[in-house]
Amino acid sequence: MSEREKAYRPEDLTRLFVERANAKDAEGLAALYEEDAVMAFPPGRQTVGRAAIQSLWARLLPSMPRFEPEPPLPTLISGDLALTSTPPKDGAGARAQVVRRQPDGTWLRVLDQPEFLRPAS
Repeated sequence: MSEREKAYRPEDLTRLFVERANAKDAEGLAALYEEDAVMAFPPGRQTVGRAAIQSLWARLLPSMPRFEPEPPLPTLISGDLALTSTPPKDGAGARAQVVRRQPDGTWLRVLDQPEFLRPAS
């Protein structure tokens, strides 16, 4: 992977995600995740591992609309783990990620729940 801006605060990951998604940069998006990260997407399924996450975004990004930045909710940090979240602009609940501090002091996503859907009643 080429050298890209890194997340030095957990909140940086959300901004970097939007920038890279809008640039249609699947490799750059995948670089925001740990090697064995888990993303709860597509809905009802899981995508496991950086390579699979990159492949998923490579398929989806070309036809996706522009992402709009969403203001982060307060980050919860406990040692080398943090919980980041944003309220979607469409009012569809929340997005949440568990991120981990890396040995170089940067942060990467470990668990990503990009959307919460209400269970069918």
